[in-house]
Amino acid sequence: MVLAGLSLATVAADTTPDYAATTLSGDWGGARSALWQRGIALEGGLKLDHLHNRGGIRDGGHTLSHLELKLRADLERLLGWSNAVAYLNTDTDAGAGVNARHTGSLMGVSNIEVPLSTTRLLHAWLQKGFFDDRCSLLAGIYPIDSEFFTLDAAATLLHPAYGTPADLALTNTPSIFNNAAFGLRAKAFFADRAVYAMAALMDGIPNDPARPKATALRFAKGDGAFVIGEIGWTPLETGHSFEPVDPALVRQIPALVAHEKYGGLSKYAVGFWRYGNRVADQVDVDADGNPLQRRSQGGYVLAERSLFSLGGEAGRDVTAFGRYAFSDGDSIAIDRMWNLGLRIRGPLAGRPDDSLAIGWTRGRLAQKWRALQAAAGIDTVAAEEAIEITWRIALTQWFQVQPNLQHVRHPGGTAAARHATLVGARLELTF
Repeated sequence: MVLAGLSLATVAADTTPDYAATTLSGDWGGARSALWQRGIALEGGLKLDHLHNRGGIRDGGHTLSHLELKLRADLERLLGWSNAVAYLNTDTDAGAGVNARHTGSLMGVSNIEVPLSTTRLLHAWLQKGFFDDRCSLLAGIYPIDSEFFTLDAAATLLHPAYGTPADLALTNTPSIFNNAAFGLRAKAFFADRAVYAMAALMDGIPNDPARPKATALRFAKGDGAFVIGEIGWTPLETGHSFEPVDPALVRQIPALVAHEKYGGLSKYAVGFWRYGNRVADQVDVDADGNPLQRRSQGGYVLAERSLFSLGGEAGRDVTAFGRYAFSDGDSIAIDRMWNLGLRIRGPLAGRPDDSLAIGWTRGRLAQKWRALQAAAGIDTVAAEEAIEITWRIALTQWFQVQPNLQHVRHPGGTAAARHATLVGARLELTF
């Protein structure tokens, strides 16, 4: 693989991120690079979404904010503990209201909207690698959506269903943004790192529901457990290993930046999840007329692949993605979900760092949920659907502006709901 006349081996000789070019606050007079060499990476980021809704519950707009602060520590450099990493990530989220007050979608409209304004620990974990880092074990506060069911090609889109599948997101508080639980995650690579398997065992109810704004380690009776497993194949990653693999999202070394920019995407995966505790069925009852108690469970299959380059230039390409998710439908509104879309990197020759994404998602409404609504006199439709198009404009490597357009059919799943159209933009800064 060649980058502007230089091999990746040459680029990899520089193992410090280019803070001056990729962050607003720069290298702090060399202090940031010095910390990196000692094993400490510090970073912050801010996202602001402003979306104006027309249709749904009522017309109107709102601004959402998401501030994250990150610290990644290479414990091999700091303490001599080989293949070990520690990571902390705090999120401050505010401005809920676009979907809750205006659109009324079951699947949501922005992946940074939260029910309550909070400051929480989203990540707080240790990871240790074994067998030349082919296997790893992670323990701590850990959101499963940082590694499981991910579609990198869909990450540009604002709609939350391109992250956690909507059927899983609507279950009883999974460990996802911005409400992560304590747990364990094991991961292993096989076949020259092209095939992987991973599984996580999490507390069934993150934090403390009685204190919804706090971060809490609480293992109460009745929380139960949540388990998830995924097996995947990433053929374009064969033989590539630049640093210990972990879900810490901080600046990358130049070799990894070059690999991700010029290497394209290929991923095929299947996963399954299940709760240990039981929740009430929406319709079925026992002989005494009490709701039957059932364990929620489901799974997913996904694929994403870079199809072709644009203009014969490396780093400018078209990638397709798709995902199908399914669940039992006994206790939630959505039992099937589809995601399809395209990501175009460098859509214009003069703007190679821009990204254009188009996505379609459909959440099929569970028959039991529809029966429950019908019993209340509410007519429903078969599914809620959303179409989104967005263009991420890289004004600099640390500042992006992203115009966004979404159209949601049947928000909330009711026949009487007006279709909703949202227009707005995301601003993103890396400090």
